[in-house]
Amino acid sequence: MTLNDFGASELHWLMNMLQTVDVGLVVVDTHYQIQLWNGFMENHSGLLPRQVRERSLFDLFPEIDEDWLRRKCDPVFLLKNRAFTIWEQRPYIFRFKNYRSITGHADYMYQNSTIFPITDSRGQVSHLCFIIYDVTDAAVSKLELQSMNGQLRQLSTTDYLTQMRNRGNWEENLRLEFNRLQRYPQHSSTLIMCDIDHFKRINDGYGHAAGDLVIKTVAEIIRKSLRSTDLPGRYGGEEFAILLLDTSADQANYLAERIRRKIEQTELTYQGQTIRLTMSFGLAERSAAMQDYLQWLNAADKALYTSKADGRNRVTRHQD
Repeated sequence: MTLNDFGASELHWLMNMLQTVDVGLVVVDTHYQIQLWNGFMENHSGLLPRQVRERSLFDLFPEIDEDWLRRKCDPVFLLKNRAFTIWEQRPYIFRFKNYRSITGHADYMYQNSTIFPITDSRGQVSHLCFIIYDVTDAAVSKLELQSMNGQLRQLSTTDYLTQMRNRGNWEENLRLEFNRLQRYPQHSSTLIMCDIDHFKRINDGYGHAAGDLVIKTVAEIIRKSLRSTDLPGRYGGEEFAILLLDTSADQANYLAERIRRKIEQTELTYQGQTIRLTMSFGLAERSAAMQDYLQWLNAADKALYTSKADGRNRVTRHQD
């Protein structure tokens, strides 16, 4: 076998490897004109090498962010450094559909890529080679795990019936706000504790399903009455808590009265029967005399108990 024969044979198996390797190989010149397009790219794009050769990468694939990719490639041209892209930063360079059965619910192929320089005989960078890796399986698995963890966090901090913060999460926010006010005593925030009146009668008279409906209805009225910065929570049973950030007792009293009136005007129909509701409120503005958030909570609770003792369906402010 002659040297020329060996070179032709070597070139044949090299080209065969380029076409069958399970990664995408794309070579472009300094003007981003495509010079090489392997079988992986052909299979996923539906474009033959002769259809893409000497064509602009950006004309053929307008979904590519040209400015972003040029910024990635400039150091490769100028400094002969490799560049990398990962799917967490940008899901793909080439928007290829995903056909894998395992990750069939992914709409497109997630991709990592390596971009490295190809030099000519003078050592100047004349071309770039993109290696495209299909990482859809790993990406989808990670996204699903993140989603599951997010759902678990949501479940651990949210009351199932009302979709408000549960007691533990709400109380932790109260503690954090108390600590913030310790550092910034010029600010004021107010805590409202509220309780559905005669809730046991509703449960006993209409059943627990009716009781759940009442709790969900009250939660929705409270939620719609608040600002995005307010922190409502289900404190337990028929009791709710509302933390009003940067809010004085006067402002909180106005809000509590508005919620009280809305609930008083609400009529629920359950299995052909009408259920009327009222709610009692106690509020306490954070005081410099309070040593911890539990004292703040206790002050609002005492005001709530006063509302109950004075006939219910009223708002009471804590008096220092």
